[in-house]
Amino acid sequence: MTEAENGGERLTLAAAEDLVAAALEASRTGAAQARAVARALVAAEAEGQGGHGLARVSSYAAQARAGKVDGFAEPAAEMVRPGFLSVDAGTGFAYPALDLAREKLAAMAAAQGIAAAAIRRSHHCGSLGLQVGALAEAGLMALMVANTPKAMAPWGGGTALFGTNPIAFAAPLAGAAPIVIDLSLSEVARGKVMAAAKAGREIPEGWALDAEGRPTTDPKAALAGTMLPAGGAKGAALALMVELLAGALAGPSLSFEASSFLDAEGAAPAAGQLLIAIDPGCGDAVAARVTRLAEAIEADPGARLPGRRGLAARQKAAAEGLAVPAHLLTEIRALAAG
Repeated sequence: MTEAENGGERLTLAAAEDLVAAALEASRTGAAQARAVARALVAAEAEGQGGHGLARVSSYAAQARAGKVDGFAEPAAEMVRPGFLSVDAGTGFAYPALDLAREKLAAMAAAQGIAAAAIRRSHHCGSLGLQVGALAEAGLMALMVANTPKAMAPWGGGTALFGTNPIAFAAPLAGAAPIVIDLSLSEVARGKVMAAAKAGREIPEGWALDAEGRPTTDPKAALAGTMLPAGGAKGAALALMVELLAGALAGPSLSFEASSFLDAEGAAPAAGQLLIAIDPGCGDAVAARVTRLAEAIEADPGARLPGRRGLAARQKAAAEGLAVPAHLLTEIRALAAG
């Protein structure tokens, strides 16, 4: 039985965006900011990233009402070097700042080959694949990293210091959708644990430890404990790399200093993100080599290019509507009604 059949509904993507925007506008958020957030959350839900989708609406709304995130903040960009843009999200939602960064980066990369944007005083940035994918659709290679509130211990340690610290990359393909790689450096994104807790589902073993360091399948115990790194020590080392790029470089908060993305308690998280755009035209025959590699991957039976599952999910959602579970519809509609 599908979620829609189990008491939920199918909404068009436009209707889902309107509903999310209305819920946020009723929760001390400006119209333009609410629309930017709604686009991102609905797009994440459509590509199957429920942990970065509609499950976030209630916590976003609560944080805006409490002032933990400034729903009216307008991002400001400053060119601090010819190829380096500093974007202040103003302790507001990440998505308006990311929209501004992508717009500026596209022009900068086209002019000089490579450009980076460091976004500071930011918030939860959802699906990084959507951000790099948008730049790839414009013909650019893109890399993005983000630090998130503490959820994972350094390898061999027991105290959460790193976030799940996701990383994403995208490259354009001639005549086809881009290659998009989007992964959390924990075994799974913490948003999936949050979504399981909201839906009352257990999580698989191997995702997380509870507060006492014991393996758990209880998502609430996992949220109170630590996430396990993907690939053991290698994943923990990559999380440190992201922490240096997105926390130390972009800042101002390191993961262990940032407040939670999940509740309305405390000060603003003030997280950081780093987004890099590269014009592949700066190299000789880059597009041809990317195409050859993509064709070789797709020619291998059983192999698929990263990002194709999300693409298929987005196409299905666009054609058939978005299946929204009943508990989320009830929650979001109540917020929109004020």
